[in-house]
Amino acid sequence: MAEPKQERAVKTREAILYAAAEIFDEYGYSGASVSKIMNRAGVTQGGMYFHFKSKRSLAQAVMASQQDFVNFPMGEAGLQRVIDLTFHLARELQENVLVRASIRLAVEQGEFGMQDDTVYREWADRLYTYLRAARERGELLPEVDEREFANVLVGAYSGTQLYSQVSTGRADLPERVASLWHYLLPGITPPHVRAKLRTGHRRSGVAA
Repeated sequence: MAEPKQERAVKTREAILYAAAEIFDEYGYSGASVSKIMNRAGVTQGGMYFHFKSKRSLAQAVMASQQDFVNFPMGEAGLQRVIDLTFHLARELQENVLVRASIRLAVEQGEFGMQDDTVYREWADRLYTYLRAARERGELLPEVDEREFANVLVGAYSGTQLYSQVSTGRADLPERVASLWHYLLPGITPPHVRAKLRTGHRRSGVAA
């Protein structure tokens, strides 16, 4: 039986999006081209332009789908979930080309005429939700503002992963994330809570 037309269209779009992510990850926005993406995806020009009208529209689609590319870890609510998410994202950056490409494009978006902080705000919103749960569990110091810390963490994590990318191709990113938490946690949570958290940092005395 022939594959339904709509199902074929969905698979074609997914193949193009994945190929685009690979090309953007390898070459960046400036070095990527529609022809490279078409060849990688194995689609015709007609198939490409049916779904995406330009390289810019492809870049926007990859960047806008950033959170869709992440299989968010389950686990207990609160601060441990925030920590677990940052380590999970570190592994995704090492292994998931869709995540890597979307984050690279968010950094390079000025090259295709965009200045949009939506992807950063989406991460801050998700972290804020987890931090509100942490507040309800009594895991945060009274002076901590959940919204402000969510924004700080997004900025700090972005810088950490970029530094790791330049230094080691993100090979040491989990260790850098562990160090980040080692220095952040004393400013947001009481010692008795901190002692129970799994951060992976040897000096914390907590097992990974």
